[in-house]
Amino acid sequence: MKLSRRVSWFLLAFGAWSWVIWVTFVKNLWQDGSGLAFDAGRPTAYFWVHLTLAVVSFVLGTVIGLIGLRGVRAHRAAASGDDVTPSVTRSPAAARPATAERDPDQQRPAPTAPRPT
Repeated sequence: MKLSRRVSWFLLAFGAWSWVIWVTFVKNLWQDGSGLAFDAGRPTAYFWVHLTLAVVSFVLGTVIGLIGLRGVRAHRAAASGDDVTPSVTRSPAAARPATAERDPDQQRPAPTAPRPT
């Protein structure tokens, strides 16, 4: 799948925005003095729910930002004439075909005719 330059930059900006917003949110949640996040020094359900929300959003924003970064890099490499194909190292097991190879001397079973219904 190819991303346009505009979409790649948007995804990268979204990832950066996610870092700023959610890290700030967690800092503010940790320093909450209203009594919602902590009750007598112990975290409340409000704290755990919002911390989980922030962590999941932070991870998703990071993944989206990395997708955008890869798109931006691919566009820059294409503009400079470099090879844009990512190198993938495969294990020997992954390089083998998914189906077992047949012995060339082994005969194939005869095809069967469909049954009348």
